Amino acid sequence: MRNRFVNQIQGKIMLLILSSLLLSVITEAILFFILYILKNMSVIPYRFLYSLYRFDQKYGYFYITVIIFFLLFFLFVLLLSRAWGKDFYKVLLGTKKISEGEFDFQVPVYSNNELGEMAGNINRISEQLHQSIQEERRAVQAKNELITNVSHDLRTPLTSIMGYLRLIEEDRYKDEVELRYYVNIAYEKAMNLEKMVSDLFEYTRVNFGALRLNKTEIDLIQLLSQITSQFIPLLEEVGLEVALITKDENMMIKADPDKLVRVFDNLISNAMKYGENGKKIIIRAKKIDNFAVVEVINYGNPIPSVDLPYIFNRFYRVEKSRSLDTGGTGLGLAIAKSIVDLHDGKIEVTSNEIETNFKITLPLDQIAYIE
Repeated sequence: MRNRFVNQIQGKIMLLILSSLLLSVITEAILFFILYILKNMSVIPYRFLYSLYRFDQKYGYFYITVIIFFLLFFLFVLLLSRAWGKDFYKVLLGTKKISEGEFDFQVPVYSNNELGEMAGNINRISEQLHQSIQEERRAVQAKNELITNVSHDLRTPLTSIMGYLRLIEEDRYKDEVELRYYVNIAYEKAMNLEKMVSDLFEYTRVNFGALRLNKTEIDLIQLLSQITSQFIPLLEEVGLEVALITKDENMMIKADPDKLVRVFDNLISNAMKYGENGKKIIIRAKKIDNFAVVEVINYGNPIPSVDLPYIFNRFYRVEKSRSLDTGGTGLGLAIAKSIVDLHDGKIEVTSNEIETNFKITLPLDQIAYIE
């Protein structure tokens, strides 16, 4: 690479010298030819001819030719290298601006030569630096938002727990029934606090590379059947039914079953919370090409269209009160998306007045699928 570049530069310099030499010779020949014609036409003033004659007598005709040749040569070198000089100045100016922190500056050199290639490389470096700085700023902002949200969400149940425990500590209850009521509320708040800490811990493990998948060959249909069976008692309590619909007896994939259970548990829990008015939850599984597609559908209240693009963002809640009783931790769907991404899959959501559909696409186990 280095030798090729050096050879190209050397070739350019030699071409510049040869071009200047050739143009000098041609131009000098044309000048002498024009001078000869003008002399024969008696157009040139006598004083100018006499000056040339005296110079010729003193130094000789050869010296006149050499002087004119070198003057023309240097003139053509300057003219032919002027474009290089302008491009080089633009590159120099660009590096100066980038060194001063103007990372969005683009060097305006589009020549199809080495300087154009250098300018393109500098522009790409500038763009990468600009993107890195923007990503760092977003990371800092995300960290600050994370600290703010965690502080708020941890403080809310912790304040309630401390409040009720203070009432108990100060014997500010009427009887044992009220005492047990205070204890139950404090216990429920502690459970919410534990769930949030657990979600936060799992989210950080997934997103900072600490989570390792233990992939094995599993039957996705069997896994979904077990999950739906576990939810039946809870669904019956809230008056909901669940149905697993599939035409396939088995659907083999390479995945971490424990992590996928976390994903589907979250989606079904959300469907229970926000779709209880629909009276049923449908889980549909099918094969499309070399992928397994699972849809978790509920028929309750739709997700507003303005919220759909952000539904998988961490701490984002459709219910804006940030109450753990109604809106959860805001980490469940972010964790689900991260787990699906680790499985080289994709999770999407659509919602309208009729249904809300969370669709997960996972690659099939190709060996088992071919068999």
